[in-house]
Amino acid sequence: MALLKIENVSRVFGEGDSETVALRDVSLSIEPGEFVAVMGPSGSGKSTLLHILGLLDRPTRGRYIFEDVHTGDLSDQEQARLRNRSIGFVFQAFHLLSRTTVLENVILPLTYSSLSPGEYESRARRALEQVNMTHRLTHVPSQLSGGERQRVAIARALVMEPKVVFADEPTGNLDTASGRNVMELIDALHKKGHTVVLITHEKTAASYAERTITMQDGKILSDEKVQKEHVHYEK
Repeated sequence: MALLKIENVSRVFGEGDSETVALRDVSLSIEPGEFVAVMGPSGSGKSTLLHILGLLDRPTRGRYIFEDVHTGDLSDQEQARLRNRSIGFVFQAFHLLSRTTVLENVILPLTYSSLSPGEYESRARRALEQVNMTHRLTHVPSQLSGGERQRVAIARALVMEPKVVFADEPTGNLDTASGRNVMELIDALHKKGHTVVLITHEKTAASYAERTITMQDGKILSDEKVQKEHVHYEK
């Protein structure tokens, strides 16, 4: 059974002369445990696709099914609960709270969950162990390198034990060495069973995936299984 499935999805912004079609009749499915890279130039529709798959936006037309749930039938509040419970995000700009410690940043998604406050710290520590950042628990983001900030962001994405992690240009703000380390971490998480959807314009980052979807002008140009070959990371 597919974890995520969209059927004939289009997303249109504006009306009349100002209308912009960001997605055009797109259909795809992603199975549990897959590592999928979505590539394409600026304006290709890959970010719009991410927003719809991540329940940050709704399609203008078409259906989105998440684990047999027709998301179009859900209210905004119900979508938010599903997103918090089942989806983790890693963004290019990290989006960490600047005056909040590493541990507190990772705890934040838990405060919107049904878990008891007594479980927050142990869950956050386990997530930080997965990214080797337990030695920075009391630091704030300004005391961390770019690569360390992204690792904290990955821990925050994992803390709710989501069904899928969306990584949106996770190496975009990092140097070559830090980018390689982040991609190796994401690859290791996938090998442990996590479903990963990577949005990237970097071929080397995409090479870590087992399937590559290429987009252009709001459409899918190709959807291919790939042979993973890692030589070295180049921006």
